[in-house]
Amino acid sequence: MKNTKLFRGVGVALVTPFKNDGSIDEASLERLVDFQIEEGTTFLVPCGTTGENPALSQEEHRRVVEIVVRRAKGRVPVLAGAGSNSTQKAIELAMIAIELGADAVLTITPYYNKPTPDGLRRHFGLQAEAIEKKRAGFPMIMYNVPGRTGVNMTAATTLQIAREVPNVIGVKEASGNMDQILTILRERQDGFLMISGDDAWTVPLIAVGGDGIISVAANEIPRWMSEMTNAALKGDFETARAVHNRILPLMAGNFIESSPIPVKAAMKMLGIIPNDTVRSPLAPITDANRKKLEAILRECGLKLKAAA
Repeated sequence: MKNTKLFRGVGVALVTPFKNDGSIDEASLERLVDFQIEEGTTFLVPCGTTGENPALSQEEHRRVVEIVVRRAKGRVPVLAGAGSNSTQKAIELAMIAIELGADAVLTITPYYNKPTPDGLRRHFGLQAEAIEKKRAGFPMIMYNVPGRTGVNMTAATTLQIAREVPNVIGVKEASGNMDQILTILRERQDGFLMISGDDAWTVPLIAVGGDGIISVAANEIPRWMSEMTNAALKGDFETARAVHNRILPLMAGNFIESSPIPVKAAMKMLGIIPNDTVRSPLAPITDANRKKLEAILRECGLKLKAAA
């Protein structure tokens, strides 16, 4: 396996800041990259689901990855989103990531199409083959999130792809199926990464051999997510549990509406981004849930800088 240590720890599933008119707020994105690095985030993940990639044009996708790679300046690795329910588009997005200097790509199971296990192996295999032709050894990480895509990638399929496709170096698992996750952990090859896709599962997953988290909550609280994850990776579960228990309400609260609606609202309240604009078909957070989120932030001991 190659380059796996680069993606062990806390990756942040970066939001894409928008201006009030819906255009990309490039200055806020640059500040967000700096904030994440300064607060201890291990690697950056632009243009994933939390980054509203389905609502970005391909040119906007390119621009977001370009800004993140340029601003990171090699200080931390960039795992660029390159997922689509079209295999050809997924390949094109991977080519963009390579051209712009990303360190690896994250690619989701195709949504809506509901591919069979053979279809999943073909999809990831074709993407990996195209990547290998473009740049030998360039790594990709798969992403299994059946709640978003409508298809679950089984442990058997994940393990088969890992065996057959050398540049697939890991999986981000957000199935919530612990039997499945534990099977992958038990039977994976040495160096194959198991990364949590659910913030609240970070500590339990590391306890059974997981390698970290690609986190939504790290947008708001990167230092706490880093402290919790790094403590767990070092075997200091007393510290990890203490942080976990403190921030659990926020990890859950980030999903009181479809992500990234709540996390953007919280980031505005905390003064991390200037507004919480999301693109249609997402809608602004409801007033009732905005108040709930404000209460959650206070419960976690966070200081609000903007009125809810």
